[in-house]
Amino acid sequence: MAVATSIQPRLISTFLGDCRFLPSHSIHHLFRFNPGRDYVSMKMSRTFSGLTNLLFNRGSNEEFADSKRQRLKPGTISPTRPVPSHIPKPPYVKSRKPPGIASGPEIHNEKGIACMRASGRLAAQVLQHAGTLVKPGITTDEIDQAVHQMIIDNGAYPSPLGYGGFPKSVCTSVNECICHGIPDSRALKDGDIINIDVTVYLNGYHGDTSATFFVGEVSEEAISLVKVTKECLDMAISICAPGVEFKQIGKTIHDHADEHRYGVVQQFVGHGVGRVFHSAPVVLHYRNNDRGRMVLNQTFTIEPMLTIGSINPIMWDDDWTVVTEDGSLSAQFEHTILITKDGAEILTQC
Repeated sequence: MAVATSIQPRLISTFLGDCRFLPSHSIHHLFRFNPGRDYVSMKMSRTFSGLTNLLFNRGSNEEFADSKRQRLKPGTISPTRPVPSHIPKPPYVKSRKPPGIASGPEIHNEKGIACMRASGRLAAQVLQHAGTLVKPGITTDEIDQAVHQMIIDNGAYPSPLGYGGFPKSVCTSVNECICHGIPDSRALKDGDIINIDVTVYLNGYHGDTSATFFVGEVSEEAISLVKVTKECLDMAISICAPGVEFKQIGKTIHDHADEHRYGVVQQFVGHGVGRVFHSAPVVLHYRNNDRGRMVLNQTFTIEPMLTIGSINPIMWDDDWTVVTEDGSLSAQFEHTILITKDGAEILTQC
């Protein structure tokens, strides 16, 4: 599950907000910021929420000029699913406020590494199972039900549930949804693509992963976007090792995306993960000059989001769902990795 960097609105017309990234040391006042910590809000400003929702969702029933695909519109969200009382819950569950990114990296001893491997393996298994359910006619709420049940059956907690008030156990982001889509009553349609983002909290450690799946027969442009996004993740992981600068991740991803003329979303980032859901470092997926190097036994996510068109995000009035400004397709892949003496170990694979 991605976190959002600070976003400073700037006017590109008389009433529409564009978005751009600001370094963490100059976070705009519209965002929650704790000066004593490396704190980046999970969520974007809502300043333009009503306007953007009106502008970009009022045409939900209109087809795009180049396809039969319709813009997304919100469905019905079912009641929150219960978690058995014996399953340990992360501390943020009792609060509706996103805790942001905690200071300090996640660096583990042998026990911690074993726990991270277990949580990562379970997250990967849940994601794999969720992927087998993807087909025309299934609703994203039904996928959430299956994910929720599999996680609690394994004695774990679905990390997104209750994080900053998020109402479901998994994020399901369809077509132009960049990230944080809330599972609802919308049925998947032939030709859709869907990112499923799974995070589990097992024995006090989070494992975080996502992948984009095809629904039935999809277009060549969708196939290409998804393929290149996966390649971006794989290439970024391949350069990770102790002492490597984190900015090399962004350069690797951005270079490959540029080669195929795809946009790289800048406002949502990877992050440290382990005993807390989101911790330092902030992992940028585009070219940057941020300082910081990878450390042995450190765990974090890499989760590039690529688009065919605009990279500008628009948030719906549900405070979570983020879509591309122009309705163009977006794809994402994510792994949790462990820095080892030989490079990087992918923890979220079966």
